[in-house]
Amino acid sequence: MNPPEPVEGTPSSSARAAAEWVLRHDRGFTAAEQDAFSQWLAASPDHRAAWAEQRWGWEELDRLAGLQASVHAVPDPDLLAGYPPPRRRRGPAVAAAVAVAVLLLGWRAAFPPRPGAAAVRPEPLALIERRDLPDGSAAELNRGAELEQRFTPAERRVVLRRGEAHFTVIKDPARPFVVEAAGVSVRAVGTAFNVRIDAASVDVLVTEGRVAVVPVAAGEAGGSDAPGLLVAAGEKTVVALAPAASAPGVQPVSAAEIGARLAWQPRLLDFTNTPLPEILAEFNRCNPVRLVLGDPRLATFRLSAAFRSDNVEGFLRLLISDFGLRSERGAGGEIVLSRAP
Repeated sequence: MNPPEPVEGTPSSSARAAAEWVLRHDRGFTAAEQDAFSQWLAASPDHRAAWAEQRWGWEELDRLAGLQASVHAVPDPDLLAGYPPPRRRRGPAVAAAVAVAVLLLGWRAAFPPRPGAAAVRPEPLALIERRDLPDGSAAELNRGAELEQRFTPAERRVVLRRGEAHFTVIKDPARPFVVEAAGVSVRAVGTAFNVRIDAASVDVLVTEGRVAVVPVAAGEAGGSDAPGLLVAAGEKTVVALAPAASAPGVQPVSAAEIGARLAWQPRLLDFTNTPLPEILAEFNRCNPVRLVLGDPRLATFRLSAAFRSDNVEGFLRLLISDFGLRSERGAGGEIVLSRAP
């Protein structure tokens, strides 16, 4: 295997920066590093040449050591949590980042960027946030959700002001875990469940263990200790917020429905020679903004890339800055991708 041809005049600063990016890539990019790397790579052809040369050398060292470093290895769960993974010795790690080497060569050759091409960048989406609670429990907040913490020696209580959150609760029978959402209380000891506030209801989905759901009227009559509706793993209940609403019931939920309901949670989308429409469909399944193709020629592209499912902005920045595409808002609020004129 021969290394890529060196580019004459490549600044030493580019080589040093590329070497640092190779180290970070091998350790695993954070979401912020992924965006910064995409922008650095797109800033200059020297950067791309330096990255290719440094990456080749790094992979050769792995090969000589008998390792298999591949962007399609089993992902490290830490990389999907939205936090910097612990630094570790070199190995076959997967970064929650763009596998840019293949993607750059294939797309840039077919669609070279045009100088001065206009691009409308999308408005930033609210972030998906993971919040670690003092007792070791965790709350993952969907975009735009607001959470307030009220822990006492006798009770672990959080108030979901708006939006949607998934809770993973550490077991502590002496201190019940209570989520308050629009007047509805969800009590648990050790379990995992999802709570979503809609315009007229509160939706509770249990993925592990069971919870007791106390509707508004029952809570007002019996206080915080009022008996609740028991909802077990694989079940859900929808509590209407209207005063005259009928009592909520418990409904079974299929594994497919649970997956669809929790698709907003960040995960690694790993594509190998995948058509661009399929990639956009995965982003659309995981995010509130829709990505659509406004140019039928783009449907023929097949890409190899890996992205966090919630990093729509980073994906679009790469398409715009490095591949000469443009994006604009459609009549229905969707983001339309097309070739720059």
